[in-house]
Amino acid sequence: MFYSAIRKVFFHFDPEKIHEVTIKGLKSTGSSPLNFMYKQSVKDKPVNVMGIKFPNPVGLAAGLDKNGECIDAFAAMGFGFVEVGTVTPKPQPGNDKPRIFRIPQANAVINRMGFNNKGVDYLVDQVRAAKFKGVIGINIGKNKTTPEENAKDDYIHCMRKVYDFATYITVNISSPNTPGLRSLQYGEALDELLAALKAEQKLLSKEYDKYVPIAVKIAPDLNEDEVNSIAASLITNEIDGVIATNTTLSRDGVEGLEHGNEQGGLSGAPVKDKSTTVIKLLAKALDNKLPIIGVGGISSSDDANEKLAAGASLVQVYTGFIYQGPELVKDIVKGL
Repeated sequence: MFYSAIRKVFFHFDPEKIHEVTIKGLKSTGSSPLNFMYKQSVKDKPVNVMGIKFPNPVGLAAGLDKNGECIDAFAAMGFGFVEVGTVTPKPQPGNDKPRIFRIPQANAVINRMGFNNKGVDYLVDQVRAAKFKGVIGINIGKNKTTPEENAKDDYIHCMRKVYDFATYITVNISSPNTPGLRSLQYGEALDELLAALKAEQKLLSKEYDKYVPIAVKIAPDLNEDEVNSIAASLITNEIDGVIATNTTLSRDGVEGLEHGNEQGGLSGAPVKDKSTTVIKLLAKALDNKLPIIGVGGISSSDDANEKLAAGASLVQVYTGFIYQGPELVKDIVKGL
């Protein structure tokens, strides 16, 4: 009820401006008594995935807290895990503004942010300073100016920086807003990247005397053959998990609506079925060899249960959270 009233006010203003204000507010209150405004008790429903014990299977998807500034605040909302990023080796401003567009009639958002972030060193400082001792995923990417053939260098650089501070690491090769990034999902380019990351993981696990799992985040805009090919690469390279899915380039469900034709990735309710389809295909192709984290269009416990029934072991929310607020986390966990 409280969030519903705030949202009505927020939605009168520019989405990115409101996002910036919200992040500042959450950063300043996350570990203070003022977090009573959004803090809530969520029932434990523990699950073990990738060798990690999650207090509940509902996580915050990457993209909302790109710089890891609000970890304590999101933890107070009852998330079973918090994924921050996407972070790149060097700070970068992202794409030109405006670059976020709400489509309320479809419970959707289109964004073309372009991995805007303050760089991996800043994010590590924020994670180190957080009081939250639960599950933190760190989502890594490449800088826009880095050529595709050198992409693995950016991922390895970030991996080295975040390894000691992450519970798991997500490799983002599926954002539609960095030119050429999605080409890393296919064939030799994918195998080369995953092999390099796996080799680095082995070195780092010895250096830090701990094993930090690697998950790969893929797109919803894949056909069955492409999903099967990705699944084979994940298995061959002994990757620990896969996140399905990122935003879509499709405009199904927002045709004719204001902002529906903006460039960028579409998230929210319209991507739900595409995401679930990819999860089903992945589950069949992976044959339980590695777990799936389901994300895309989750706005209720029914949506979350649909992802789990399709083959996911965990779920993440983003756009549904923007439209419904912290209560969504509690409602999903209760309805699982």
